[in-house]
Amino acid sequence: MQAFTIYSSVVIWGFHVGDMLVQLFFFALLLFLVKKFAWGPVMNMMKKREEYVANEIEAAEKSRKDAEKAAKEAADQLKQTKLEAQKIIEDAKTAGVKQEQDIIESARQEADRIKKAAQEEIQNEKEKALQALQDQVASLSVLIASKVIEKELSAQDQEKLINDYIKEVGEER
Repeated sequence: MQAFTIYSSVVIWGFHVGDMLVQLFFFALLLFLVKKFAWGPVMNMMKKREEYVANEIEAAEKSRKDAEKAAKEAADQLKQTKLEAQKIIEDAKTAGVKQEQDIIESARQEADRIKKAAQEEIQNEKEKALQALQDQVASLSVLIASKVIEKELSAQDQEKLINDYIKEVGEER
């Protein structure tokens, strides 16, 4: 302590130079110790904190971009889904119209088939009627021939007989 008292006794303009030098020495020693043991770890901690905050900001920005991308993809997918739904509806309408046309065409073909069958039946009935008429003509011819054989006909009687026969055949038709 004597060394300190020697320097502390010198006074310049009201300052104790010894005390100032001791305080300056301890302040320099404190700065050296702080720089060596505290400043490096504090700066490292501050640097790590700065990197952490920067990484968090970067991660948040990436998350925001990913969210925007996902939202855009969802919107695109929704748009695509709407287009597909519209196409399905249009395809169903087209299929409905085609089925309607197929049903109409099928009904038309069935009607034509029924009409053709009816015409064939009419033709068959007509042929049967003609066959029956021919059979009657044949029997009438035999009847006329038998009457002719029974009685000798004059040209006038023969003409009258033919006209009566034609008249009778016309009435049966």
